[in-house]
Amino acid sequence: AFFANKVEHESRHCNGKGLQRQGSSSFDRVYTANQNCGHAYPTFLAVMWCAGLLCSQAPAAFAGLMYLFVRQKYFVGYLGERTQSTPGYLFGKRIILFLFLMSVAGILNYYLVFFFGSDFEIHIKTITSAISPLLLIP
Repeated sequence: AFFANKVEHESRHCNGKGLQRQGSSSFDRVYTANQNCGHAYPTFLAVMWCAGLLCSQAPAAFAGLMYLFVRQKYFVGYLGERTQSTPGYLFGKRIILFLFLMSVAGILNYYLVFFFGSDFEIHIKTITSAISPLLLIP
């Protein structure tokens, strides 16, 4: 909602009724940042839900909240110069990788239980809970 509100505000600021403004670099930056964030959310939601369902809910929820804050930082950085958005982008990639690895660990644990009868769920939850605070390190 914040991103859409910013796009609408920039659109009105450029004195027009539609969303296309020729020659307005501020509107182009806001609109592009909004599109980039919108295109990244389906991937984020898929890996977050998989990590929560297959591995552990608390670290996945923590990583999800961190990702939302990082995307906010990316968006605000994109409104300035495009190089200001790079730290938010890289931080977001690291969070997505963490969630993906959690999903893979949950899938591997399922197959270990299914084929060998070995359950490492407690160990995986302990490791992910210990590693998730490390996401705060920039």
